[in-house]
Amino acid sequence: MLDLDAYLERIGLHGRPGLFEIHRAHATSIPFENLDPHRGVPVSLVPEDIEGKLVTSRRGGYCFEHNLLLKAALEALGAEVELILARVRWGAAPGEVRGRSHLVLRVRDDGAVWHADVGFGAGGQLHPLPFGTGGEHTQSGWRFRVVEERDELVLQAIRDGDWIDLYGFIPQPVPPIDVQMSNWFTSTYPRSPFVTGLTVSRYRQDGSRIALSNWTDPALTEETPAHSRVTSVARQDVPALIASQFGLHGFVLGEDGRLALGSDR
Repeated sequence: MLDLDAYLERIGLHGRPGLFEIHRAHATSIPFENLDPHRGVPVSLVPEDIEGKLVTSRRGGYCFEHNLLLKAALEALGAEVELILARVRWGAAPGEVRGRSHLVLRVRDDGAVWHADVGFGAGGQLHPLPFGTGGEHTQSGWRFRVVEERDELVLQAIRDGDWIDLYGFIPQPVPPIDVQMSNWFTSTYPRSPFVTGLTVSRYRQDGSRIALSNWTDPALTEETPAHSRVTSVARQDVPALIASQFGLHGFVLGEDGRLALGSDR
């Protein structure tokens, strides 16, 4: 029961735009952030809660919230959307096998099948990709491809001149309960990086990226496909920074030294 017009207004669109226009607008309008798990609040996947948070309250969210919101919008426009869980490989140690903690969408629209994902906070795609393996795709200078590895499809991106794995997935849809289980683990497990750390990122309208990460020693990264700049950030400056750079207002440093909403105090 998504308020489609409110969602489109949130991402700067109106009318009945197409898949590519919605995907890019969402990716450049709603930030990726883990501020609820960071402050000890489990992430709700109730549709009304996602819409209230990302649309009405103009917050961001992480992969489950982003892609379930996109799914609702695309279905409201007549597309067929399936849920697929993926294992994040970006940042993993050699040989490390992670749980399926990332959500990807398979979209059937106008006779074509697409790989959609607006919820990969470490620099995912700006536009949908043709589902399955294929050639290289350049999006605002960022380069992506999907390769096959045994029973998985693996999304890769060029970083520092080399292809690296972002995540891999078995191309088979899962029921919503599996997504609920993965979300609960990701947002509540004490050693989850979304509970222990800090990640806030977004694409700008021109396709450049900005990200704030690492709660232990916060750093702001600004990057284009050709250049990257990293600036250290004092922890006490984080609330003002996430407000000015990501539009996430109302956060303060709590008594436990972590971020909190001012309304919680």
